[in-house]
Amino acid sequence: MPVVPSSLHYSAEHEWVDATEGTVKVGVTAVATDQLGEIVYVDLPEVGDTVTAGETCGEIESTKSVSDLYSPVTGTVASINDDAVDNPASINEEPYGSGWLFTVEVSEVGPLLTAEEYASANDATVE
Repeated sequence: MPVVPSSLHYSAEHEWVDATEGTVKVGVTAVATDQLGEIVYVDLPEVGDTVTAGETCGEIESTKSVSDLYSPVTGTVASINDDAVDNPASINEEPYGSGWLFTVEVSEVGPLLTAEEYASANDATVE
């Protein structure tokens, strides 16, 4: 059963957000990595791009499928995780650590779930 950290917030599209104001870090959850299987490619927004909460901003390709990546917040992309681009397996290995995807200078927060709400909806446990 996937585990979700209690300190993060989550979107219904399986992205996590570390903090909800200022510059936040975004990644995909362990629930998503379990469903995707082995991630082999990730297409992220560029630094300086504007992303909008609930809209696609990239893609994640696994050995099972290609999935859209949604932004959980609105704002300007401040940085991307080049290590995750170069080594997509890190997203599977540490989705809440070295597998983070990008950071955003937030202007508006999208609808986010607490860890308990996300875990309840996705058969996961809260750490």
